[in-house]
Amino acid sequence: MDNLLLFPESLRPDGPEFSETVCAASGAVRVERILSLGHVTPEGVWYDQAEDEWVAVLEGTARIAYPDGSEVSLARGDHLFLPRHVRHRVAYTSSPCVWLAVFGQVRPGEPGA
Repeated sequence: MDNLLLFPESLRPDGPEFSETVCAASGAVRVERILSLGHVTPEGVWYDQAEDEWVAVLEGTARIAYPDGSEVSLARGDHLFLPRHVRHRVAYTSSPCVWLAVFGQVRPGEPGA
């Protein structure tokens, strides 16, 4: 059995962020585990994805920034839906930070459902 919270020994703060597909389904839906050690999106770089993304922080903290200057802070257990083509960047991650991300044609659940 694999553990979502374990880090590979090769992961270093001065190296690339670690990402792996945990599972995928037909219709181009995939689930990724992302491990960060203080990794952020480089200044001036914005994600503008062609697919929806739902992210959850399993351990640690993070901040997602938007071009209008607003930010969303995420802590352990928090989740966020990022619709396709909504520009954003990772402004901060703790060391460590463990994410679970679902990509594809994702629709968030109704609050309180």
